[in-house]
Amino acid sequence: MCTLEKKGKIFILTLTGQDEHRLNPTLIDSIHSAIRRVRSEASSSSSSALITTAQGKFFSNGYDLDWVGSSQTRGPLLDSKLKSLIADLISLPLPTIAAVSGHASAAGFILALSHDYVLMRKDRGFLYMSELDIRLPIPTWFVTLIKCKVGAPAARRLVLLTAAKVTATNAVEKGIVDSAHDSAESTVVAAVGLAEKLVERKWDGDVYAQIRMELFSEVLGEIRLSNSASRL
Repeated sequence: MCTLEKKGKIFILTLTGQDEHRLNPTLIDSIHSAIRRVRSEASSSSSSALITTAQGKFFSNGYDLDWVGSSQTRGPLLDSKLKSLIADLISLPLPTIAAVSGHASAAGFILALSHDYVLMRKDRGFLYMSELDIRLPIPTWFVTLIKCKVGAPAARRLVLLTAAKVTATNAVEKGIVDSAHDSAESTVVAAVGLAEKLVERKWDGDVYAQIRMELFSEVLGEIRLSNSASRL
């Protein structure tokens, strides 16, 4: 589950508990509900920002594959729910920051990368697209998002074609995340500091969202396309 608190004009969404924060319908729906609340409470005429973080060793260890099991319907259901959540994040009328407090793997990596800024602790944790190691194809929309967010071809190759476990320091060097910090606590503190600076800019939220949606129109298009294909 997750909690949402508001400190001034900054929303802080926290995945709670000491588990792996694996994405199943319950957790995704909880996050999505919090995002909808942020949207309803944020005013486009009054600048605000969102920080997403997590308790414990993991930011998110990806899809809950135990929940999926051998079902032919549960995997597509998870993918559909995550696509809806990510589309909402991309259209959210305020800046978003992921304070990656631990391991972020596969869909958990995608969740972090869907924020405007990614800050990461360097004393523990890594970014990891695990699909190559566990013999699962990567959804096309995941790859499209990574292409949009990770600029260097060598960095994309590292993430997608070597299944590297990328530490915070290396992720900064490769341009995958914005900054690395000494601990989970200092990562959140840095995220709050960044959020405060962004709020001070007093941007129009609707304009911010429109520009972001144009910037990531390929991702939104791929989400729409795959949703249409799944209904055929």
